[in-house]
Amino acid sequence: MSLGRITQLGRCLASYSRALVPLAALTLTLGAIRPIAAQTAAQLAQLQQNPELVQQYLQQSGLSTDQIRAELLARGYPPNLLDSFLDDAPPGTQSQVNPQTWLGLQALGLDSLVAEGLEQLQTQTGMVDRGELAEPDSGLLVFGSDAFRRSTLFQPNLSGPVPPNYRLGPGDQLVLVLTGDVEMAQELNVTREGFIVIPQVGQLSVSNLTMSQLEALLRQRLSQSYSGIRTGTTHFDVTVARLRTNQVFVTGEVVQPGAYQLSSVARALNALYAAGGPTELANFRTVEVRRQNETVAVLDVYRYLLRGDTEGDIMLEQGDIIFVPTQGRRVSVTGAVVRPAIYEIAEDETLTDVVRMAGGFLPDAELSRISVFRTLSLGDRPPGPVSRAAIDVPLSAATDPDSTTIGRVNVPPLRLENGDSVVVNYTIALLQSLFVTIDGMVTKPGTYPWRQGITLRDLLLLARGPVVGADLNVAEIARLPSDRARGELARRFRVPMDSTYLYRRDAAGRYVGAAGRSFPAAGTAPEVPLDPFDMVTIFRQPEFELQRTVWIAGEVLFPGPYALMRKDERVSELVERAGGLLPTAHVAGARFFRREARGFALGDGTESNRVNLQLESVMASSGGATDIILQPADSLMIPEYDPTVRVEGAVTAPASVLYVEGANLEYYIGNAGGYARSADKGRVAVQAANGSAAVRRKFLFFSRDPTPGPGSFVYVPPKPESPPLNPTQLLAAVASIITSVVAIIAIVR
Repeated sequence: MSLGRITQLGRCLASYSRALVPLAALTLTLGAIRPIAAQTAAQLAQLQQNPELVQQYLQQSGLSTDQIRAELLARGYPPNLLDSFLDDAPPGTQSQVNPQTWLGLQALGLDSLVAEGLEQLQTQTGMVDRGELAEPDSGLLVFGSDAFRRSTLFQPNLSGPVPPNYRLGPGDQLVLVLTGDVEMAQELNVTREGFIVIPQVGQLSVSNLTMSQLEALLRQRLSQSYSGIRTGTTHFDVTVARLRTNQVFVTGEVVQPGAYQLSSVARALNALYAAGGPTELANFRTVEVRRQNETVAVLDVYRYLLRGDTEGDIMLEQGDIIFVPTQGRRVSVTGAVVRPAIYEIAEDETLTDVVRMAGGFLPDAELSRISVFRTLSLGDRPPGPVSRAAIDVPLSAATDPDSTTIGRVNVPPLRLENGDSVVVNYTIALLQSLFVTIDGMVTKPGTYPWRQGITLRDLLLLARGPVVGADLNVAEIARLPSDRARGELARRFRVPMDSTYLYRRDAAGRYVGAAGRSFPAAGTAPEVPLDPFDMVTIFRQPEFELQRTVWIAGEVLFPGPYALMRKDERVSELVERAGGLLPTAHVAGARFFRREARGFALGDGTESNRVNLQLESVMASSGGATDIILQPADSLMIPEYDPTVRVEGAVTAPASVLYVEGANLEYYIGNAGGYARSADKGRVAVQAANGSAAVRRKFLFFSRDPTPGPGSFVYVPPKPESPPLNPTQLLAAVASIITSVVAIIAIVR
């Protein structure tokens, strides 16, 4: 077909809508060119669905942007026809494919690139919409049916050399290169009749030859014209530059049956992917490839999906038919397997093979037996309405692995019938099986599986032993009653234990525990067997408690952490244990912190946890009401005497002023330069060395100032900032007031 005829056809198609009318409507007017019209329409439809392909074809052409525009202008098309697909397209340009785009590709000679890929001919073969296929009622998918439902087509590799068994045919384009005494490169097209023409050599029939056979033929014929071939001074190389396309037919139980244009290196799987794959009703095990009314290969899709075996996936030729028959023998696999699904099985495959297809057992599978549910044939049904039977298949542990071994289990090779349902049960949940429970003073309290012969000692071992402070004299067991006639829910009893129940041992192998109550000697307590659903409680030792730690820091003889000796130990006793106060201690400035949180460390006390303790009063009246009882993590900070008062805030010159006994607040502020302009004199605050604070109080014309002491901190706050004056708003308000006054005067008059 000449470029002129293709251009004429494109212009005719452009007069129709973008969707393109069915090709059947063009039969009367385009009957002579219907095959090429069908191909053109299909290629345009493909480009409309994938506009990015146009950009790829332009890049593969090797033409620059200026060359593309010049070629279009020379062919009578607008030079900017393909600008939206070029690299220098303006930002925001929408790339849309229309019949004019197709004409532009034809003008550049790029329309044949589209045919090299994978596209579908719009033939009248009754396409099937995938959306109309219903899923099985069981909710399980047929294994393999979703493997072909991909947005990206599985196309053959069109780059690189062709395989050695590739057979040439009409439409292939070869490149013959001679080097040495003769330098020549010649493009050779395989004609419809299957031959090529080599200058100075003549016509060679190459149809159906493999590449190795072609090289042998060329060596023979070229040596007759070029003597250097025989002597080795001239070398030749031949390669396939452009592949032909074959029309193949995919029929039977596939999503989109029809005729397809595939590359000459495409295989049967490529055709299945192009047709959307087999449907839910297809036979995945015997896909036939027919050539000239004979079956030349049978493809087992499961071997490809499960093992990557492509036996039967042969290279297709012109006119091949891929036929997918209807389903064969199928069984469903549900439960604790890796891949629950509906599987199609071959005649010689058994239960073992099906479980292996399903990926084997999950870790929580119940591996003692498998259930097979079967619909009985009419002759096997017993009298009555019973039409189904359940087959209980026992499993055994694999001692000598063989062909029936899956994991560590032997699965009997039971023959399955069409429609069988294989169910692999999960293990029973712990709370639905036999269990025992332990709680209280153990490392890991909880529920544990019961087994025959389990004892209290075994259960404590599972719970990782008792924790520090556990009472190992007795344990309490709550057991289900044998008689519930009186409404009894449980029967409670206590059993003795001894020191051997301790989980930890010393270097000599002796059982050890925390100091406290003495435990019975080893071997004095009998073993206690447990029944299913027993609930064990390990008690806490009465009055058991680990050491309580408090902190004292600062001006004492021995600062640091101290463990409380009694629950009623007081602050004065802590000071005594720390060696007493040093001469440099500022007792009035002592701060006491109390925290409920565990793990208190020195220095992390905050003012929110401070207690207003007066250490002077505590030391003067030891054991009195102010001498409070210590709690764990208490902290006492006794600072060094500081004879200054720090003044900061809205004062002229913040400074530290020497303490003067009897001096008032104004004395210290005056020594800091006095109040600044922004000072808020009514809210001056004084914080004493022990953390207590007081604020200046005013009532009418009287004021009461706090008196700073040594180590105090005086803070003069600034006045709150008022919003800046807006002259425009002020003038507007004044004008509004004046207007209102003038209006009132006018009304009065």
